[in-house]
Amino acid sequence: MQRVLLLGSTGSIGTSTLDVIGRLADRFEVVALTAGRNVDLLCDQVARFRPRCVCVHEDAAEEARARLKGDGVKVLAGMDGLMQLVVDPDMDVVVNGLVAGIGVRPTLAAIDAGKDVAIANKEVLVVAGELVTARAQEKGVRLLPIDSELTPLWMARQKTPDDHIARVLLPASGGPFFDWSAERMALVTTQEALNHPTWQMGPKITIDSATLMNKGFEVIEAHWFLNLPVSLIDVVVHRQSIVHCLMEYIDGGVTAYMSSPDMRLPIQQALTYPEMLPSPIDPLDLPEVGQLDFYAPDADRFPCLSLCYAAVNEGGTAPAVLNAANEVGVASFLEDRIRFTDIARVVSGALEDHCNGHDASLEALLDADRWARKRALEIVEGLEN
Repeated sequence: MQRVLLLGSTGSIGTSTLDVIGRLADRFEVVALTAGRNVDLLCDQVARFRPRCVCVHEDAAEEARARLKGDGVKVLAGMDGLMQLVVDPDMDVVVNGLVAGIGVRPTLAAIDAGKDVAIANKEVLVVAGELVTARAQEKGVRLLPIDSELTPLWMARQKTPDDHIARVLLPASGGPFFDWSAERMALVTTQEALNHPTWQMGPKITIDSATLMNKGFEVIEAHWFLNLPVSLIDVVVHRQSIVHCLMEYIDGGVTAYMSSPDMRLPIQQALTYPEMLPSPIDPLDLPEVGQLDFYAPDADRFPCLSLCYAAVNEGGTAPAVLNAANEVGVASFLEDRIRFTDIARVVSGALEDHCNGHDASLEALLDADRWARKRALEIVEGLEN
């Protein structure tokens, strides 16, 4: 029986993870849940899974304690509570379903405490890939990707020698603006940008998908998870979201991993690897799919993808700056302070102004994060004028 700590239980990854665990109750026990401010959903999850402890945002702690008072559940709050949970000896595996760069410190703490970590939070390896992977190797713990593209790629990678791989391809849906002109994209509304054609996700990752920043993050994540040079990782636009990844071999052959688009599959694959179990997702009906289309990404209309390649190739603290500036840019767009196309300008400006010391320590990364947020806000203010 694996004892699970789920970080971000009320988000899309969290709810899907609990669906998977609920179907595999003989294998997994939910020991603790963390959430933000969605106390209503958290209470429903507590009633079903009976965790021993929960952690919420400081603003929601009083309400959570009042509502869970009779359930015998300990309520912690904030980052201190989160950090307390990830090192708890009662946890075997930590599922990181948090959003944005907040997941870096808990992941490192969990690794140091000897926990396996299943990561759905792309920003962890974007910001601190070198540090996190080195620490995991040192501590002898497993890092498991939770991602519709990276999970099957990672599983295939375990059985494929380095010298057999010519490259891997990460398909992107292209988002809602795949065939929009640059002029029309400059007028995108928040409602339009939040209308993803395939996946139902939180607002931040949905905007990242619309800019292709999320796919760029995935390139960086793949570099660390697969231990492959960035030069061997390409992106292709695939509108149907049926082909989740492709691996090309040196003899010219290509294998494609296909499934219905449902995050419960990679979650189950990551949590049960190396076993393969029946899944709750709908089987793939190829005649119904009909055809599969592929296109090259448009670097001019979606510059965030190129910014990700540039940042990971530069290394050091550049990816941390990339992530922090993007968080500020996305938040500013959602607040109607800047245009959709300005998100890339905010990120590009911060990267151009960044002085990279090529220090990948946690302290350096956190310093770069703080600097980038300040600089990005200054750029946003300039774009508002």
